[in-house]
Amino acid sequence: MDGAEHVHPSLNSSYVPTVLGNHHISEDEDSEDQSPSASLLPKHSSVPLAVRYSPEDSYNLVYIIFFLMGIGSLLPWNFFITAKEYWLYKLSNNSHLTSNEEQRSDLSDYFESYLAIASTIPSVLCLILNYVLVNRLSPNVRILSSLFVILLVFVVTTVLVKVDTSDSRMGFFIGTLASVAVVSGASNLFSGSVFGISGHFPMRVSQALISGQAMGGTLSAVASIADLAFAKDVTDSAVAYFLTADIFILLCIIAYLLLPKLEYSRHYMLAATCTNPGVRSEEGATGTGSRVLVPPLQPILRKTWVLGLSVFYVFCISIMVFPAVSSGIQSVHKDSGSPWTTTYFAPITSFLLYNVADFCGRQATAWLQVPGPTSRVLPTLVLCRSVMVPLLMLCNYQPRDHLHTVLFTHDVYPVVFTCLLGLSNGYLGTLPMIYGPKVVPRELAEATGVVMSFFLTLGLAVGSAFSVLIVHCI
Repeated sequence: MDGAEHVHPSLNSSYVPTVLGNHHISEDEDSEDQSPSASLLPKHSSVPLAVRYSPEDSYNLVYIIFFLMGIGSLLPWNFFITAKEYWLYKLSNNSHLTSNEEQRSDLSDYFESYLAIASTIPSVLCLILNYVLVNRLSPNVRILSSLFVILLVFVVTTVLVKVDTSDSRMGFFIGTLASVAVVSGASNLFSGSVFGISGHFPMRVSQALISGQAMGGTLSAVASIADLAFAKDVTDSAVAYFLTADIFILLCIIAYLLLPKLEYSRHYMLAATCTNPGVRSEEGATGTGSRVLVPPLQPILRKTWVLGLSVFYVFCISIMVFPAVSSGIQSVHKDSGSPWTTTYFAPITSFLLYNVADFCGRQATAWLQVPGPTSRVLPTLVLCRSVMVPLLMLCNYQPRDHLHTVLFTHDVYPVVFTCLLGLSNGYLGTLPMIYGPKVVPRELAEATGVVMSFFLTLGLAVGSAFSVLIVHCI
């Protein structure tokens, strides 16, 4: 408990800054988990003594479950955007073409930008709904219903792969965008709810969730490349690809059902229930018969507005150029006809490298949490990422209808820029996300997690609108 005295008083003691040479912080997780009575309960608490002692996360099962749910929260979106060859095939002027032939159409040229808009706008609306429902519906209802909706849409998407849509491309286009809208809304309801729950746990659990989101992108990129390498037919490749997503979503459902059965997770969920007045029954301990149905927003924003705006801007910049611009950057040696410069260049240099770098950036926050939640350096670094937009625009993006200047004429440039974009997105996007629920009173931790997710999704929505403008300007 002595180490908790060094924490800034505005932070709940679930946040323990990582400082080199600080001997008050043990490398073992036990040092973090020894203080849940201090980190989850007020000093003068009527909560039973049993709640004040934390069990161990045996075999890191809770960490793994949240990591898996992190994969599932962004995996639907990632599987949609990385299936570039499949969408080009379906939306080309003639779906009967072989996979090696290229046909342009307005639908295929701007599909990724339309995809971003269709996914982020309903996401913002669903996160607002999630905030309203935080104390009205249990996390179980919100999370499981979202996962089942996602699974249903993906099963339908898998079935449609083998349906000939060459005579109704516009109908397929509209149906796909509608599916993306439904999946994105459900995914954000799911991820916002899960991130809200993770706010009651030690910071390592929130970090596991966010790292899992990046791993979801990496897995989808690897699956896409493997399909390109081994599948002879575009539709066969897409069936295997979307089936992979179906299996992962089903696995997330099973993992979440397992979570309440683990002693470690039950401990923190019980402590959260004891400190959260919004989940008390109407005839509960308050004695007034009233219930806080909507968490107060003002005290949350007073503590987290800088962190929220940082999250907003990080993901706004990222979605402006990924994947709408980055996936359109072609090798300057494409005319050589080699598989690297034609088939694999965009999947590897755009999707795979970005997601691997994003994962590394998010994972780095498990060991290094600098700058801190109140530092001015954090928003400064976030603003510096603005330079990534012109850097990627001036690479060899094709087709170019207006901005004909290509300043970076070597294939190494998009590789470096994409890695920097992903690494900075992962690190600078994760820090404020895990800080947010820790700088407010514990009873507001879950609602704060939803608010931080709202800032993230709002950044994606605004950035996706700008991505359409950027693509049309190049």
